[in-house]
Amino acid sequence: MINRRHIRVKVMQSVYAMQQSHSDDLVKEEKFLKHSIQKMYDLYVLNLQLLVEVQKLARKRIELSKKKILATKEDLNPNEKFINNRLINLLNESVSLEGYVELNKLNYWELDDEYIKILLDELQNSDMYKKYMNTVEDSYNVDRAFVIEFFREIVAPNEKLADYFEDKMISWIDDIPFVNTWIIKSLNKQKPQNPFILGSLYKDNEDKLFVSNLFTKTMLNQHKYEEDIIDKTPNWEADRIADIDMIIIKMAITEFLHFPSIPSRVSINEYIELAKDYSTNKSGYFINGVLDKLAKDYLASDKMVKIGRGLL
Repeated sequence: MINRRHIRVKVMQSVYAMQQSHSDDLVKEEKFLKHSIQKMYDLYVLNLQLLVEVQKLARKRIELSKKKILATKEDLNPNEKFINNRLINLLNESVSLEGYVELNKLNYWELDDEYIKILLDELQNSDMYKKYMNTVEDSYNVDRAFVIEFFREIVAPNEKLADYFEDKMISWIDDIPFVNTWIIKSLNKQKPQNPFILGSLYKDNEDKLFVSNLFTKTMLNQHKYEEDIIDKTPNWEADRIADIDMIIIKMAITEFLHFPSIPSRVSINEYIELAKDYSTNKSGYFINGVLDKLAKDYLASDKMVKIGRGLL
């Protein structure tokens, strides 16, 4: 499921895009933001489906080898450890996964099956594959460890696949690291006795509302926030502050003033981390200083009210 940190990333990107395009259609931009997050779930499903399709191609190759006119002993009696992998079989048998693919018409691998071939070839030429196929122990844990290693070492870092995803949807390039981590967590926690069930996109309805509220309240109040920011940066003109830094500070102010259940220190720390990933090397220090001053002033003037103990 998507976490609060990645929600903040998606909102930040949407605010930036709206400012750069000089759009004033808040409803349209919010709709696109939610669409972008939903499409991230598609990326998650496509990667899981990819594992199933690679196994299917391996099974198909084995069946074709058995039908050779001059089939070898190895062709007739192949090692079927991979095509019998228990974890991938759970994915293949998942009604939840299959239903989502059909409902959302995610027929990517039917149309672009060359990526299946690329991944299977790389897998079968790898040392991890040879080691797995020759492993004497036959257990779910061995199968799961292999699938996770396959995804982490071959699927996730594949540049051709990353280019393909970026070409399909530009926002996916920023979503890939998060989705990869999400997939590994999903595979790790899957139990052999349980069917594989797709989890929810959001942790709860509160997180779903967090997307809309953070975006709309930041956009609707940004000019008011700018006055507060300028007041705390007397040595800086507004146009000298990097666009991303300004957006990050405004989003943090929104959390200070409109999200009473989020501790101010949590907001500050989250946006400092965002600045490290998306802005300049010095942005974190600058943003920390500005937000710290603003938080103290809002608290002293009762503009910032946090509910519960230890939330400041």
